[in-house]
Formats: sequence, structure tokens, C-alpha cells
Amino acid sequence: MPEYRRILLDGAVVETVREGDELVAGDGRRVAAGDAHHLPPTVPTKIIAVHLNHRSRVQEFQIALPATPTYFHKPTSSLNAHRGDVVRPEGCKWLNYEGEVAIVIGRTCRNVSPADAGAYIAGYTVANDFGLHDFRDTDAGSMLRVKGSDTLCPLGPGLVTGWDFHGKYLRTYVNGSLVQDGSTDEMTWDMHYLVADIARTITLHPGDVLLSGTPANSRPVRPGDLVEVEVEGLGRLANRVVTGPTAIRADVGAQPTESEEVLSTALGGDWEFRGIRPPRRNP
Repeated sequence: MPEYRRILLDGAVVETVREGDELVAGDGRRVAAGDAHHLPPTVPTKIIAVHLNHRSRVQEFQIALPATPTYFHKPTSSLNAHRGDVVRPEGCKWLNYEGEVAIVIGRTCRNVSPADAGAYIAGYTVANDFGLHDFRDTDAGSMLRVKGSDTLCPLGPGLVTGWDFHGKYLRTYVNGSLVQDGSTDEMTWDMHYLVADIARTITLHPGDVLLSGTPANSRPVRPGDLVEVEVEGLGRLANRVVTGPTAIRADVGAQPTESEEVLSTALGGDWEFRGIRPPRRNP
């Protein structure tokens, strides 16, 4: 399966093809994949994510799915790349990883059937749909700051074409330890359904990204942690969490909170502890 990566090479953005451990530019220049400065593998006009899709995640939250999927939007300013730093702003504590598969649109798509949607997909890449749950109370409807803050949408390392999404494992590691272990077969709505559903009313343009959902066990990470998401056939996306250089301004807008809504979501939907939770620290 061909894999394409966008990198910064000699000061320019260059499209490359992976050949083993090397990335090859159109003019023949080669660079070791491990040494390359990676960029997001696509330049979307929009990033749309499904709220819940994997059955293990639904069971973890002890809820029932609606009859059809629901979505939220991540601004393109949240884009990040393989080996890019993910910023947890100073004053925030509840930054969660969410390993996912990202669908990348290949041609303009509007009002297509699920049966035809595959023809509009360029390929797939690995995503980490990080969530800053400190703002869960105030942004519960839009998820704008929760999921859309800067650096919270790493994609990569590359765009893989010709990938069959059925029966593929999806695993997340923190500092080398396995923390999420799911499969694309857990998805209630598959990739083609998601594309067709969104494209009923929203035109999808080449490069646009749809995030397809995460399995159970999304949990908080801290500055210094290395988070890696591996999807069978798509590769391994690695990002390190760092502390932001400035604190959340206190003179405007909603402030980070540690309500039961924040904690229960960040810690995996442990609703049974509401009102009786012992004090927790996540420095």
C-alpha cells in the first residue's frame, strides 16, 4: 500500500513516498524517515469528528448510542504532526489522549451513498484526538476548546492509500505501556457511513479529515509523557506532551474546572463515583 508523507526538507514543504525506512521526494532526494521533520499528511479545510462510535467506549460510559452518529468540529489551527509537541496549557490538568483512525477525503464529496463513499476517500492516517477536559463544563455542546485548542489534532506519520479498514487493531501507548487496545470492527458506523452522513449537508473537499472515534480507556496524560498511537497498516504516530508557556488568562472567559463532569469524563465515565469521589491529584 503506498504511503505518502509531507515533510520539511531544505526549508521547503515536500511530498514524499515512503520506501522502507526512507522517504523519497519527486526529484530523487532521500531522507531517513526517522530523521525527517514531519508535517500533517494533509491540509484540510475542515476537521470533523464523531463523538462516540467504538462499542467498548460506549460500554465504558454506561450509555446507549443514539440511532445515528453525532459530531463536533476541530479547527484547522489544532493540526499537529508526527513527533510534534502537544501543549497542555499552564493551569490545566485533564488532557486526555484518544487514538483514532482519520479518513482523508480525495475529491469533492456531496450527497453520496455509503456504497459510493469509498470512491471519495484518498486514504487514511493515524490520529490522536486529544481532549482538554478542563473546559468540559463550559464547552460541553460545541467541544470547541476541549477538542479544538492548538496542537490537539496530531495526524500522521503518512497518508496510506488502498488500506482496507476492516479488522484492524488500534492501540495507544503512554511511555511504552499499552493503554488502549481496540479494533476497527468495534465501530458502530464504518468509514463509508461517516463520509456519506456528513456529506448530506456539508461539502467535503480534498484533504478534509473525518475522525472516526476512539476505543475505551482514554485517560489523562501529563507533561513529559510520550503518547503513541499505532494502527495496523497505517503506522505509529508519536507525540510528547509539554506544558504551555503561558497560563490560561484569568481576566476573560470561562476558567478550567474540576467538576464531576470534568473528572468523570477524563477518568473514563466512572459515574458511580459522583458525589463520593476521594480527592485526586493530576499535577
